Amino acid sequence: MESINIKQLAKALNLSTSTVSRAFRDNSDISKETKEKILAKAKELNYQPNHYASNLREQKSKTIAVIVPELANNFFSQAINGIEKIARGKGYHILIYATDDDYEKEVSFIRHLHNGRADGIIMSVSGEANDHTYLNELSQKRLPLVFFDRVYEDIITPRVITNDYDSSFSATEHLIKQGCKKIAYLVINKNLSIGKFRMQGYIDALAKYKIPFEDHLVVDCTNSYAKNSLILKRLLLDIKPDGIFTSVERLAFATYYACYDLKISIPEDLMVIGFSSLEIAPLLNPSLTTVTQPATKIGIEAANLLFRMLEDPEEVNPNQKIVLNSKLIKRRSTEQI
Repeated sequence: MESINIKQLAKALNLSTSTVSRAFRDNSDISKETKEKILAKAKELNYQPNHYASNLREQKSKTIAVIVPELANNFFSQAINGIEKIARGKGYHILIYATDDDYEKEVSFIRHLHNGRADGIIMSVSGEANDHTYLNELSQKRLPLVFFDRVYEDIITPRVITNDYDSSFSATEHLIKQGCKKIAYLVINKNLSIGKFRMQGYIDALAKYKIPFEDHLVVDCTNSYAKNSLILKRLLLDIKPDGIFTSVERLAFATYYACYDLKISIPEDLMVIGFSSLEIAPLLNPSLTTVTQPATKIGIEAANLLFRMLEDPEEVNPNQKIVLNSKLIKRRSTEQI
């Protein structure tokens, strides 16, 4: 027998859908006799209540969704820890979705969450496509959304980010002051907001020190370690930069691996700096100079924003932007020998 929906069950009982819904939530204003009648008819008609599906304000899933591009990244792991800490304190659980930087996965997750599976979403975007209008459905369905780190500039919703431009400027300036004159900038997605701001910081730091910008030193990389290895080995052998600035953590690792294979010494032959929240960065050989984002704090702020939207939505400005400062930590990978 096919299952029926709550409207059909209510019609069969000659009751309102709200009465039936409150009975399944064991609401005290529904009599024992009415509850038993509703449960009996539900069993008879094969009705399966979906405790997540109702959009009624009084019913909450007590769950928030966290959507991230990847899980094998210390930044996102730490951010999720910050989110979970706040959610747990509010009596909420979190559902974690990893898009693998795949736009179709991102859209699929969002559409799935429209069924009431979660009360709100905290997301760091994939950025593969230019059309992000599907996210506007969230506001129409009153599902709160907070961006963190990676955002879509054309979607109006609260966000928590870091000072990416200033951090990139400082990182590039540090390499220049250490004697680098041919600095490669490694990026995976130039079209993302963070990609644009980080690259502009790199460009402006070069300009300040009158070092010409060379387009071939901005290197497009991928999410594949194997492909990145080939790209970086070609860069190191053909272009021979004396400094590398990686815009994401995984590219710093890829640079270390490529240098090891090619017997290029860091920092004697090449200085390396990168955005990374890697806790073992000091233990690498050589220890990695990093731009370290306050990942856990970002997660905490994003979660606090979302719960403010859930508890008092009228008090949250949809254009609110929280900007936290990253920290440049100098280590041996940019040390003058």
